[in-house]
Amino acid sequence: MNIVLFEDADVAKLYPITVGRPAYAVSCASYTLVDLLTPCCTAIRGVVRPHLIEPQRFDRPPLHQTQLDDAQPTLLVSAVVAPTAANRRTLVEWATSGKSGAIYAGERLLAALLPAKTPLPAREANAYELRDYLAGPAIAKLPAAAHQLTWFNYPHDVVQANLDTFADNLELRLQEGDYQQRQDGVFLAGEANIGDHVVWDSSSGPIIVEPGATIGPYCYVRGPVYIGRGARILEHAAIKDSVSLSHTTKIGGEVEGTVIEPYSNKQHHGFLGHSYLGSWVNLGAGTSNSDLKNTYGTVKMEYRGEKVATGMQFLGAIVGDYAKTAINTGIFTGKTVGVCSMLYGFVTTNVASFVNYARLFGQVTELPADVMIATQERMFLRRKVEQRPCDIQLIHDMYLLTQDERQLAGEPLAL
Repeated sequence: MNIVLFEDADVAKLYPITVGRPAYAVSCASYTLVDLLTPCCTAIRGVVRPHLIEPQRFDRPPLHQTQLDDAQPTLLVSAVVAPTAANRRTLVEWATSGKSGAIYAGERLLAALLPAKTPLPAREANAYELRDYLAGPAIAKLPAAAHQLTWFNYPHDVVQANLDTFADNLELRLQEGDYQQRQDGVFLAGEANIGDHVVWDSSSGPIIVEPGATIGPYCYVRGPVYIGRGARILEHAAIKDSVSLSHTTKIGGEVEGTVIEPYSNKQHHGFLGHSYLGSWVNLGAGTSNSDLKNTYGTVKMEYRGEKVATGMQFLGAIVGDYAKTAINTGIFTGKTVGVCSMLYGFVTTNVASFVNYARLFGQVTELPADVMIATQERMFLRRKVEQRPCDIQLIHDMYLLTQDERQLAGEPLAL
């Protein structure tokens, strides 16, 4: 079958996570949606917002170039569907049944199974142009399907799904991957550099280590945990209870129940719990976040002025791509940190994108896009990554997309 992963208008509700990445590329419990579903189809396409088309063209060419076969049935899947093993089973079983239909959450389309010979979206369509197709007769005539899917409505849903699905997702990896069991519940794929006196605890779930990973001496790793390709865990670190480390991350201190995207660093002492970190984030030495209120009550989040009851007792920070913290930064419970921001001192409110945030000192200043482009170039050089024109343009696009955040934050912004 064909698969089309599409973003819709409401994907902006996942900001700051999805400012600079397609929703199908959000990591959760070791998978992204595109990586989870690609093995299940003969052809796959990604329909994204206009500013993400060029990055997709370079980073995931098949999603842009592959020609779909309209002689086969096509599964449309919203990019906000969570990358869980249970969701994949549901979608594959449904597609195999051949029963066309559509899955909704309220009025929001999560998936649609189109029969063969159905006209498909234009190859160059972006997410905004796709709206007319999704509102057209090809979808409207489909009967409602009774299947249920887990999906991301707000950023904290990523943290919750990561906790809920971790063991199930790792079992799927073990079924389909080539792993060797180092000891009970600890699985390695290829060569990894394991230091002396590492304590592995798989009593609550498996631990998977991908090739090229490094685990320093005297570390404690309690599953379920996923350690991605080329990830580096520094000596004396404690990694436990549903931590998903993407490739080329550097991790130290204590991390619990957290998703960390590629190329992000938390190298030093400090606690990070029940949080989400985007790509190219750097947490300075001593940075810690709170993931539990003093009242032990459930956490409420605020997203662009909308207050949302999460129902979660443990919930930390949602940190966008390229954010940085200074030494000994303290992030209060349930805060969001926008993309390309730099934090100092105590973070007691949500942080807009592209700001220097130092409320403790009475200063919140706007951070020009050119500063972040220069920073990006230096960061890329350290990791031997080429800065491309599309990377530079993405910074400019993110700056424009988040202008309203800075205007609505109520901070005394100054250049």
